[in-house]
Amino acid sequence: MQLSVIILNYNVRYFLELCVLSVKNALKNIDSEIIVIDNNSSDDSCEMIKRRFPNVKLIENDQNLGFPKGNNIGVAHAKGDYICILNPDTVVAEDTFEKVLAFAKNTENLGIIGVKLIDGAGNFLPESKRGIPTPWVAFTKVTSLYKLFPKSKLFNQYYAQHVSKDQTAEVEILVGAFMFMKKEVYDEVGGFDEDCFMYSDDIDLSYMVSQKGKKNYYFHETAVIHYKGESTNKNAVYMKRFQEAMEFFYKKHFKVSFLFSLFMKIGIIFFSLIKRIQGRTKAKINPENYLLVSASETLVEILSALVQKKVNFLNWKEEKEVNLLSNSIRNGLQIILDNEFVSFKDCIKIQEEYCTKNIVFRIIPKNTDFIIGSDSPNDRGEIVKIK
Repeated sequence: MQLSVIILNYNVRYFLELCVLSVKNALKNIDSEIIVIDNNSSDDSCEMIKRRFPNVKLIENDQNLGFPKGNNIGVAHAKGDYICILNPDTVVAEDTFEKVLAFAKNTENLGIIGVKLIDGAGNFLPESKRGIPTPWVAFTKVTSLYKLFPKSKLFNQYYAQHVSKDQTAEVEILVGAFMFMKKEVYDEVGGFDEDCFMYSDDIDLSYMVSQKGKKNYYFHETAVIHYKGESTNKNAVYMKRFQEAMEFFYKKHFKVSFLFSLFMKIGIIFFSLIKRIQGRTKAKINPENYLLVSASETLVEILSALVQKKVNFLNWKEEKEVNLLSNSIRNGLQIILDNEFVSFKDCIKIQEEYCTKNIVFRIIPKNTDFIIGSDSPNDRGEIVKIK
């Protein structure tokens, strides 16, 4: 078997359904398997998988075992030569795994491959590629100095900003939302460290692989949506956990100096002050305009009744060009992509191309009764049932 895709789930039933549907489509031409590990979800995630995806290998844990152990359990059941650790709040294109597999097979001394990640609004996620978070590098992250001096080597190492988002290159650290590697590489380093704090497990695995002399790569030729807000809440608690994660990483691999602890404490105080100045997260604003990209005119009527506003219609079978859209309805626009007619690859392409502060996106996964999406990587996504 070529590939095993490992998806660890916890209480994100609708995002999981969207994810598995996209993965299933992307594996049609690959000898592969999908393994879903559920960390004792209280929603109906497991029932949904059994009903809709009976060929998926489902492992039901009787407690929440955390990210490292849950994934290690999944990999232990994997039969593929390659594995992909994948978050349940992701969407892959139909050719994602074919492209990554081709790159892997033509790359010597391969460690881990990561891909271009975008959020639900189409924005590039900088954690797609990162550097080793030394004390100074971690401090530039916490204080956001990397944003002030993006071209300075002194400040831009956390997000490997010397590498363009549209450039495939060797990098040091990759993110756990999408990690593709040979199973033997994962096994050689012992998988994820089950003693890891949140936010350091992928850093630790990337570093351990590189210490074996393997090369980690950021691969830009395919994009994957990561609805990051489902697993990340960037508040003061997040920053405290980030500090704990960095301390864990350094205690394991380096020495934790007094200077490191001082840097991190100053950084967190600075972060908290900025958050107070910025105030609370703004409430979501309802879209002023809607556009359905589909081939079903019947669906236009259903959605218009649902949102109680006019829903404009772009027939994807006839036009296949969102840029035919008039400028008059772009302000405060929600684009609804009907996966019955619009491939996941095209959904991702549209979100990348029309990524602006005035446009948000939703997807109707094929053969479902819900609309799903997210406007921000800092907030939880939205699921609306279609009645």
